[in-house]
Amino acid sequence: MSETTPIRIALVDDHVLVRDGVKALLGAIAHFQVVGQAESGAQALELVASLELDILLVDVGLQDMNGLELTRRLCGLYPGIRVLMLSMYDNQEYVRTSITAGARGYVLKNAPSTELIAAIEAIAAGGSFYSPEIARKLVSSGRDENDLTPRELQVLAMIARGSNNKEMARELGISVRTVETFRLSIRRKLNIDTPAALVKYALEHGLVTL
Repeated sequence: MSETTPIRIALVDDHVLVRDGVKALLGAIAHFQVVGQAESGAQALELVASLELDILLVDVGLQDMNGLELTRRLCGLYPGIRVLMLSMYDNQEYVRTSITAGARGYVLKNAPSTELIAAIEAIAAGGSFYSPEIARKLVSSGRDENDLTPRELQVLAMIARGSNNKEMARELGISVRTVETFRLSIRRKLNIDTPAALVKYALEHGLVTL
């Protein structure tokens, strides 16, 4: 993303005051441009189909559709889409589910505005971003001592869905070599050697569903 090209952002939240507040905040940033809003999952699906976006901010608690399910659907329809969850919930299962659904980050609604801005910039540049307290909980409350990082969980979910290294690299905005590094780290941490065993692990631990 060049400095002269604005980051095109759309908001999905069923609270008008929240959308207005976030729009006002982001509108004050010179290189941000809010190009669309939706108050439901159904509207979000229509919105994404009609706009070119860099970032989609999605609330977890939508009325017609869970924001996590919306993210899963969108990432299935548009593999290159970059979703940032913006939520009042710091529930670890929500965070893990958002990762495996394809979200690039998770920021709490009570976080400082600078944190949301940093998350948008990081994700627009091809990275990921998690509120510090979210990241700490993910690290400290893992299922076992070899718990995976958010990015490794995302890669594992994509392996389980049948994505190859090139597809994962394209979707995540990283190199094939970096994908290979993640795969090696996952195998070492889980002490699993075969792709079939990785898929089995992902299914058993709820990281992906059939």
